[in-house]
Amino acid sequence: MRIVLKRFGYGALATLGIILLFIIISYTNHTIKLRSELAILSPPGVKVNVNNHQMHVYTEGAGSQTLVFLSGGGTSAPVLDFKALYSRLSEQYKIAVIEKAGYGFSETAKVSRDIDTILEETRTALTLAGQNPPYVLFPHSMSGIEALYWAQRYPNEVKAIIGLDPTIPEVYEAYPLPSSGMMSLTSLGARMGITRFFPGIVDSSAAIKENHLSTQEEVMYRALFYKNTQTSNMNEEVRMIKQNAAKVAKLGIPEVPMYFFISNGEELPVENWQTYLISYIESVKMGQYQILDGGHYIHNTDPDRIAEESMKFINEL
Repeated sequence: MRIVLKRFGYGALATLGIILLFIIISYTNHTIKLRSELAILSPPGVKVNVNNHQMHVYTEGAGSQTLVFLSGGGTSAPVLDFKALYSRLSEQYKIAVIEKAGYGFSETAKVSRDIDTILEETRTALTLAGQNPPYVLFPHSMSGIEALYWAQRYPNEVKAIIGLDPTIPEVYEAYPLPSSGMMSLTSLGARMGITRFFPGIVDSSAAIKENHLSTQEEVMYRALFYKNTQTSNMNEEVRMIKQNAAKVAKLGIPEVPMYFFISNGEELPVENWQTYLISYIESVKMGQYQILDGGHYIHNTDPDRIAEESMKFINEL
């Protein structure tokens, strides 16, 4: 019996030793690569100081209308993720992509992710970057809540909302969010560099999969993915999203024109995804929607149609 226990103990120690060795190798490799990747991570836009941390704002194009792109939760590289769509619009409009704390080229910071703080930081970053309202907001996924709140709080600043498979408050009554423990564990794995052993994850990103990026941009996208996967700011947004959504729900439906582009919902863990969004947009006084047979990152799967319809919608405002 003692021999069996000793063997079991030795086996457990050996397994633990292998795991620790793997973690050390992974972290060391990750740290070395993060340092080397800094050379290619030159922000294409401007960085502004907001609430004692640096936020990145990218702009291009010209025109009297400014289109503001707000990324979905956990999108590691918003400027590159939205490229397929905004590059089709920047000949007629000025575009601005906001990267919140913990996203893209912005710093990860110890700041609250309550919706008031998020919104005020976004508004301040735009102003410091030289962009002035009114704006046409293009929120993707989770940032749909932010766009609605913006229109509720500052209706004169929001000319319209063009939702890219955006969330609405009612969705979060059914959305199965991960536990804090699970988020902490996967975030720790990302900080240890374990995601680098699974390149298929980043290669399946819609912007890369749909071939919207140059070779150099793909390299940059991957570097940002490994740097920004599940940052503390992203996790805090998830922890607070139901509270934030409830605050938006209490203020009702804002009276601004809206156009929702709705995905097939197959990538989302919510039954009747389309029904939620259609029901909401049909309650909007000046609301339109179109269902697209594509995934959640519809601005990458169908950018031509979205750009064409968006231009028609904006020109009719």
